[in-house]
Amino acid sequence: MIKQNKLFLYEKQAEIAKAIAQPYRIAIVDFLKDGEQCVCDIAEHIGAGRSNVSRHLSVMVSAGILEYRKDGLKVIYSLKTPCILGFFECITNCLKEQAKENQKLFKAI
Repeated sequence: MIKQNKLFLYEKQAEIAKAIAQPYRIAIVDFLKDGEQCVCDIAEHIGAGRSNVSRHLSVMVSAGILEYRKDGLKVIYSLKTPCILGFFECITNCLKEQAKENQKLFKAI
């Protein structure tokens, strides 16, 4: 049986995973890996409207993945936890392994 404090930790980890489990959000995190950006540049980069992007950003700020600051009229976002990039690197490695296995299967057919 899972201890209560471990279960709480797992629930919080699941909330963070849920907050990034959307293609636009992954694209935003990837875009911010090179440094902070304003909403207008993020929206242009991912090809979505500012209101849509703002909603995605809000979810990730609430989850503790991103942080922001105001610069005049602009809102500038950055990765609060750049270690999240390691998570995506791990996922990419999983996908590479899947691709290798699929190639083996394809050759066997």
